[in-house]
Amino acid sequence: MNIVVCVKQVPDTATERKLRSDDKTLDRDAADGVVNELDEYAVEEALRLKEAHGGEVTVLSMGPAKATETIRKALAMGADKAVHLHDDALHGSDALGTSYAISQTLKKIGFDLVILGSESTDARTGMLAAMLAERLGAPQLTLAGRVEIEGTAIRVERITDYGYDKVEASLPAVVSVVEKINEPRYPSFKGIMAAKKKPVETLGVADAEIAADQVGLANAWSEVVDFAAAPPRAAGTVIKDEGDGGAKAAEFLASKKFI
Repeated sequence: MNIVVCVKQVPDTATERKLRSDDKTLDRDAADGVVNELDEYAVEEALRLKEAHGGEVTVLSMGPAKATETIRKALAMGADKAVHLHDDALHGSDALGTSYAISQTLKKIGFDLVILGSESTDARTGMLAAMLAERLGAPQLTLAGRVEIEGTAIRVERITDYGYDKVEASLPAVVSVVEKINEPRYPSFKGIMAAKKKPVETLGVADAEIAADQVGLANAWSEVVDFAAAPPRAAGTVIKDEGDGGAKAAEFLASKKFI
């Protein structure tokens, strides 16, 4: 089984994130890049499926040159090889452009199953899995908390705000996962050393047969019109309890129309 895991490098949430003043896109050089957290769960699930059913796990990442750091971590976890979609023409692509570029690459490299995190910490649109499935003509099984494969059938238990759904489809398919699905493994020293020797193929837009007029900032369907820094947080209100703390708290909440 050919499993492809989509992995994204995102700015570390522990550092300050900024937008570029020239084109209002995320400044990825202003913060350390890390693996998108939910994509680590996707890598882990792909590895578990490979261990259970055999096959190969390929990491696919679209991003700048520094995204190779993220790719190497996924390889150190146990993935077999990687494809890095890297081209200046892709800079500023929105969700539609990204889904188009990745779907074209998936068509080129082939797949039985595509797995990715349900959202990324830098954008949180949560749309990529559905968009990929539509472009690939494959079933989408999103928000997976459990994945089972039997032959060409795939069964997923979805975890939503409203409860649990059990859905079934035929491979090939696109699956997005949530953090409750597993506990990602830590790369071992042996895995880290082995990752340095695993193949990473770099593709540009021409290599993946991506039309340049469908990607990039100039062709995005969404636009950041303006942005401003978040205002500094004001000091909170302190209520001293001198026997009437409860009444004072209730009065304060009522004044703010919370009760």
